[in-house]
Amino acid sequence: MRYKVVAYMNGVPNPKKNSNKVEILKRFINGVTASGDNGHLHFGNGTIPADIAVIQGWVHTGSERTPHLMLRKKAIDYQAQTKKRSLIVDSNLFNYKVGKDHNLQYLRYSFDGVFPTTGNYFDSEVDPARWQQIQKDLGIHLNDWRTKGDHILIATQRNGGWSMQGNNVVDWLDNTISQIKQYTDRPIIVRGHPGDKRAKEYLANRGYTLSTSPSIVDDFKNAWATVTFNSSPGVASAIEGIPVFVTDPTPKISQAYPVANTDLSQIESPQTFDRQEWVEKLSMSHWKFSETQSGEAWKHIRKFV
Repeated sequence: MRYKVVAYMNGVPNPKKNSNKVEILKRFINGVTASGDNGHLHFGNGTIPADIAVIQGWVHTGSERTPHLMLRKKAIDYQAQTKKRSLIVDSNLFNYKVGKDHNLQYLRYSFDGVFPTTGNYFDSEVDPARWQQIQKDLGIHLNDWRTKGDHILIATQRNGGWSMQGNNVVDWLDNTISQIKQYTDRPIIVRGHPGDKRAKEYLANRGYTLSTSPSIVDDFKNAWATVTFNSSPGVASAIEGIPVFVTDPTPKISQAYPVANTDLSQIESPQTFDRQEWVEKLSMSHWKFSETQSGEAWKHIRKFV
C-alpha cells in the first residue's frame, strides 16, 4: 500500500522566523517520497485527506485560538474523524547536554498523542543499536545512580502549558516545596522552564532559591534528587543517575515514570531502577535530520500505521 503523508506547513507559526521548524517538515516529507510513498507539503488553512498528517508541535484544549494552533487542532480532529493517523513532531528528550542548535538535532515522533498513555511511540519493536547510536552522537550515557549529593532540584513546567493539565505552576511549586520540607532539610533549587519567558517574573521574590544556570547540567551538579510534575528534565536526571520524583497523579503520563519515584516522603531514601530497557524504548521515537531526510525514520514509523 502507498500511503499519502501530508505535512501541515501553516501549523508552524511565523515560518520565516521559525525556518528550522519548516525544515523539519520538509525533510520528513522528502524521506517519505524517497521511500516510495506519496509525500505532500500542504500550505492551505483547511484539512485535506491523508493517511498520515504530520504536525510540528501539539495543541490542547486550553491553547490560544491563534491561526496555526487552530489549524493543528482541525487537522488532528479531522484525522481522528476519518480514522487516520496524526504524526506529531515534538521536542527531544536527549539533547539536554548539546542544546537545540546541535547539528545532529534529534526530535521525537509519535502517532496521535504526546504522552505515553495517549501516543504510539513505535517502541514495541526495540533495536538496541538506536540507543547506542544516540549515545555516540550526543555524548551521553547512563551514569551510575548517585548515592551522594546536596540539594534537591525542582524543575518547573510552563505555566498554563498543556502538560500541567490545568494546574497552576506556582501553586504546584508551593505545595511541592511544603511537602519536601516535611521530610528533609536539604537546600532546594528551583529551575524555571527555559521556554517560559515569564518564569523569572512569577517565580521571583517568593522565597525560592532560583537557578540562574543556562544549562540544567549545571543544576545537576551535586544534586541529590530531581522533582518534576511530569516534564522532560526527569528523563535527563535519570540518565545522569540522579533519582527522580514525579508528582503528576495521572499514572504513567511522564516519560520518566518507569524509572521515577512518586512518593515525596521517600526523598531521603529514593528507589533506583534498571534503566536499560526504558532508555532503549525511548530511543525508538527519536530520529535525527539525516534519518528523516533519507526516509530511514519513515520506514520504521510506517510499520505502525
